[in-house]
This record gives sequence, C-alpha cells and structure tokens, in this order.
Amino acid sequence: MAAAITCSAADLHSLLSGANNATAAAEFLCSRFDAISNKFVDTAYAVDNTYLLFSAYLVFSMQLGFAMLCAGSVRAKNTMNIMLTNVLDAATGGIFYYLFGFAFAFGGPSNGFIGSHFFGLEKFPSSSFDYGYFLYQWAFAIAAAGITSGSIAERTQFIAYLIYSSFLTGLVYPIVSHWFWSAMGGPACPIR
Repeated sequence: MAAAITCSAADLHSLLSGANNATAAAEFLCSRFDAISNKFVDTAYAVDNTYLLFSAYLVFSMQLGFAMLCAGSVRAKNTMNIMLTNVLDAATGGIFYYLFGFAFAFGGPSNGFIGSHFFGLEKFPSSSFDYGYFLYQWAFAIAAAGITSGSIAERTQFIAYLIYSSFLTGLVYPIVSHWFWSAMGGPACPIR
C-alpha cells in the first residue's frame, strides 16, 4: 500500500508570507491536501485489490481449461471421473494450501528454504498480506496441480491422485514459490 504524502504548514507559510493570515491559510491548505492524499491512498488500495482479485479469477479459470483438456484426453467412460478429480483437486488443494502451503511459501521469517509462519492463516491478514493475496497464490498452486492431472489421467487410482495433489499444493509448490516469489526466499530470490 502506498504511503500518504504529508503537508506541513511551516513549509507553506513561507510561500504565503505576503498574504493576510498566512498561517491559517497554510493550515487550511494542508488539511485539504491531507484529506485528498488519504483518498488517493484508499483508491490505490482498492484498485490494487481489484486487479489482484481479477487476476486470481483468471488464473482459477485455467482450471476449466485443464478440465476440458483432461476430459478430451480420456475415454468417454472416465470423463466424469476426471471432472471430479479436477473439482477435488481445487478443494483439497485449497485445504492443504490453507493449512500448510501459504505458510511454507510466505511465512516469514524463514530460513531461506521454507517459511515458518501463517499456518492455517494464523495472525492473518498482516500488514504485508491480505486475503486477496492468499486467493491469488492459491489459484496458482492449484493450477500447478491441475497441469499434471491430465498427464496421469487413467493411470492412477483416485485416492492416490488426491494424495499426490495435496502433497504438490501443500509442500512442493510452496517451497518453490518461496524461493522465487517470497521476499525472504532462497538463493533464487531476486532481492538477495
């Protein structure tokens, strides 16, 4: 979130020194400036969250494409099974990303390899993260699991795939995203 710009009546007083009641005029201008600045900060926050949520919905809609791709690559008798697999992929992925994944990916302070806070979104939202950010990252985690579902369609048992998907969204993807996207990430982190 952007920081508010501040105004000081002492800074404006020198510019208004020739005017009658320059101190009162400077204080009035600063009060109006502060009000407008706060509205810009609130508007920027709203626009940022709207963009983030819209992006999360777009990434989540990739699940539909993966489901259609999977349905087209299996025999007709297994179409309902693969559709259920994709739905439960998102559901179990959501549960495991909520419980473990977000903490492993963005829970700081970390040791550079894996995050260690926000398990089950404890002490959330924080000053750094909001629920929109969690939704955005969850959509990417289940998209990563959805990509692999088509490659193993008709080759695994249903329960085995759900275990694999939970492992992928709850542990593997969060560790890799911690390395690349987290400010406290590992050696691949661009901030280091």
